[in-house]
Amino acid sequence: MVQISRLGFRAMVLAATLALGACIGNAVAQQPHMYAALDALRTARAELIAATPNKGGHRARAITLVNQAIDETNAGIRYAQ
Repeated sequence: MVQISRLGFRAMVLAATLALGACIGNAVAQQPHMYAALDALRTARAELIAATPNKGGHRARAITLVNQAIDETNAGIRYAQ
């Protein structure tokens, strides 16, 4: 069995982390509008959740629709990759 020193292990973890970061950065750079939309949708969901609940069911329905929009946006991002 091959022994890896702590320094070698840390170097491998750092290299893997940098490679993953580069891939994620590239994905964001290729679809900046989709990621901006995703951030806006997440902000909208947080605001809806923070709002007072008594809105005749419209707030709850809006939260459901925003969740669906987030799912669709994620699906679009995955499809384009």
